[in-house]
Amino acid sequence: MSDGPQAQTGQSLLFLTDEQLRKGIEAMFFAYRGFTADPDRILAEKSYGRAHHRAIHFIHRSPGTTVNNLLSILGVTKQSLNRVLRTLIEDGLVASTVGQKDKRERHLHLTAKGAELERALSDAQRDRMRAAYRKVGPDAVAGFRQVLEAMMDDQTRHHFEAMKERTE
Repeated sequence: MSDGPQAQTGQSLLFLTDEQLRKGIEAMFFAYRGFTADPDRILAEKSYGRAHHRAIHFIHRSPGTTVNNLLSILGVTKQSLNRVLRTLIEDGLVASTVGQKDKRERHLHLTAKGAELERALSDAQRDRMRAAYRKVGPDAVAGFRQVLEAMMDDQTRHHFEAMKERTE
């Protein structure tokens, strides 16, 4: 089946072939590679990886978040997150404070140095997304967001909705 004009209509999207789906999967892989390329270069200079980036991103988005909340958002093991947080704290990018109500809780904030790194990482990704969004236009952007949200499981969608509420 070709990817001609009929493949672009709403009705034909209900009957995608395995080949069309494969092309979408591959496009997502390559787009993700592009989306992470600039941050990966910045992170590599500091011997950090994508796990560090995700932690920095969500600590920035939810200042004061608890370690348990970050575990839930990231969907990683406590051991894995602790390794990442230990490095970020030791390097002066993240501050961990004891909870006032519950002394067992640890609240996380970016330091000025952490905020600077977050800004560099996010600026690179925003530039790439802004260029892509401008290229395809508002209807494609809205459709893209709908597809991404439809791919989320319920728990992930819950976290995504909570993040959206912080900016609205």
